[in-house]
Amino acid sequence: MTMTAPVTSTPTELLAKYDVPSPRYTSYPTVPFWNEQPLTQERWFLHVQRAFNKTNKTEGISLYLHLPFCEQLCTYCGCNKRITKNHGVEEPYMQALLEEWEQYLAVFEEKPRIAELHLGGGTPTFFSAQNLKKLLEALLENAEVTPDAEFSVEVHPNATNAAQLQVLYNLGFRRLSVGIQDFDPRVQFVINRIQTFEQTKETFDTARAIGYTSINGDIIYGLPHQTAESVRLTIEKVKELRPERIAFYSYAHVPWKSKAQRRYSEADLPALAEKRSLYELGRTLLEAAGYVEIGLDHFALPTDELYLAARQGLLHRNFMGYTPRHTELLVGLGASSISDTGTAFMQNVKEVEAYEEVVSTGKLPILKGHELTTEDLLIRQHILNLMCRLATSWSEEDLPYFVDALIRLQPLADDGLLHYSTHHIEVLPAGRPFLRNIAMCLDARLWSAQPTTPVFSRSV
Repeated sequence: MTMTAPVTSTPTELLAKYDVPSPRYTSYPTVPFWNEQPLTQERWFLHVQRAFNKTNKTEGISLYLHLPFCEQLCTYCGCNKRITKNHGVEEPYMQALLEEWEQYLAVFEEKPRIAELHLGGGTPTFFSAQNLKKLLEALLENAEVTPDAEFSVEVHPNATNAAQLQVLYNLGFRRLSVGIQDFDPRVQFVINRIQTFEQTKETFDTARAIGYTSINGDIIYGLPHQTAESVRLTIEKVKELRPERIAFYSYAHVPWKSKAQRRYSEADLPALAEKRSLYELGRTLLEAAGYVEIGLDHFALPTDELYLAARQGLLHRNFMGYTPRHTELLVGLGASSISDTGTAFMQNVKEVEAYEEVVSTGKLPILKGHELTTEDLLIRQHILNLMCRLATSWSEEDLPYFVDALIRLQPLADDGLLHYSTHHIEVLPAGRPFLRNIAMCLDARLWSAQPTTPVFSRSV
């Protein structure tokens, strides 16, 4: 029996009701709710070996390299980064990355097949073209690359040149993720990211001339001093650039985590209803330009691989965000990186110097980890289904795991955000802005251990 009820709340009331701190669900359990007991290196490598032996030949593995350095602080950013103009930090950090990778190679029983490689930051193009070449050639020396591998890199137009893009292209990179955020000079000033349209266009033009086939543009809504005119201006210029994908993110105000966000106050941010209207405006403009909404906060042209994966039911979501392919094993290298074996998670220590020091001793720089229980694995799959396919179903046998979730879903059904039965959830168009809230209903660990201090950004 499907459980629904007439909608009883206005859009404004829904925003106020559901704008609560919530995870983005790039994983389950989310990092704050991992088990408290430590994960030993030996135990972690057992999970790695199991996943590797199971899937290396069939689907390959994914690699994420966290390159945390930036020359300038963007005040909106909540990522783990190190601000410095000293490029002498490149060599020792590269050495640590390769030493960490060697530890993984030592437990693999055959050459790893790389299906996905992503360089994130920080600003990966902080590293010189010569050092990017040196690092990646050494990384790939003892690995194979699958025929359909996707190699991608995050770039800042102010810190990217043709030599870097050419080196990366020669090594197999075909996709860029270009940080844009907002083209309004007033917004750029307060977030300390002065970036002209001309600089950004040069990066797009150079990449396409070299041969890159997919470019993602990152835009953020809800930034300080941002207005409808800001969003309209930004998207009109983005339409000129015509990226194949667009990530249209909600600004995450987490000043307890990112002290740089204290440069401005909540009074400088758009009010809740205004912030949501910025997204609706952006979505309308993007859809009119031919983009299709994918999952949460993402858009793609119908020719792009991300769109095709969504249409075919192959869309996946992990610590790198949405991806058109699934690999059981994701190895994260570098300070603060997170790895995933399908049955366990592990995060590296966050401080650069501490990371380098531990790796130099021949040990993994484990900060914390989590081994998934049977319940974790089940809930993880259904949250993943919601985030990627906007629907999920479970068997009668699994129903006991979702009894409490069904109770929590009822108010959202009453508000017209979803249809659900005892074995199925379907997110309705009105519920798409509240996808994180819907996923929260299934999050058993969050409900059993509510945090007492701020942890997550707000959901809307």
